[in-house]
Amino acid sequence: MIIPVIDLKDGIAVSGKSGKRETYKPLKTVFHNSSDPIAISIALKEAGFKRIYVADLDAIEDKGLNLKVVREMNNIIPVMLDSGLNSFDDAENILDTVEKVIIATETINSLEDLKLLFSFFPKQNLVMSVDVKEGNVLGKHINTDFEDVIKIIKEIKPLEVILLDVSRVGTEKGFNHDLVNRFIDLETSLILGGGVRDQDILELTEMGIKNFLVGTALHSGIFNNPL
Repeated sequence: MIIPVIDLKDGIAVSGKSGKRETYKPLKTVFHNSSDPIAISIALKEAGFKRIYVADLDAIEDKGLNLKVVREMNNIIPVMLDSGLNSFDDAENILDTVEKVIIATETINSLEDLKLLFSFFPKQNLVMSVDVKEGNVLGKHINTDFEDVIKIIKEIKPLEVILLDVSRVGTEKGFNHDLVNRFIDLETSLILGGGVRDQDILELTEMGIKNFLVGTALHSGIFNNPL
C-alpha cells in the first residue's frame, strides 16, 4: 500500500529534500492546484488512498503545533502523525486528534520513554519510527545504534515500524538496502520511507514489505496507484 506523505509548516503542505527543512517550499502536487492540506487530503481520499502520513514540521522543531489542521485532515482520511512527540505527557492530547501517533527516534527523549508509551497506550494507536540519517540512527535526545533499537523493538513488539531514511527523502534515489536488511526479519509490519521509487515496489514486496511512504514521487505524478 502506498501511504502519501504530507509535511506541514505554518498550516500549509510543503516539500523539500534530505530533511533540510529550512529550505522547504509550498507543495506542488498533481492532486490539487493549491498547497492546502485539507483540499489535498480530500483529493487523496477520492483517489483511493486509505491513510496518510503527516509530519508536523513546526512541532518537530518546537515551533508550534498544527493540530487543528491535522484534526480536520484526520476527519477526511485516517492520519498517522509525527508531531515530534518526545515524552509520555505529550501523548494523550495527540492521540485524541489522529488515528495513529508516531513515536520517532529523532525526537523521543529516551528509550525508556518509548518503552513507557508502548506499555501504557494501545499498540494499535502507536507506530514506531526508526529515523536514519547518513547511515546512523537519528536522535536529538538519544545516542543509540541499530543494535539497541532492534533490541527495543523485540521487547516492545510494535505492530508497525517505519524505517525512514531522512537522507533520501525527496531524492527519488531508491531505498536504503542496508537499512531494510537490518530489520527485515523482525516480527512486525515494516513501512519503508525515503527515496522509494515505482521500480522498487516489486523488489520490496518480494522481501515482505507491503507499505511504503511516498511523497515526492507521488505528488509529482510518478506514482498514482494507491495499491
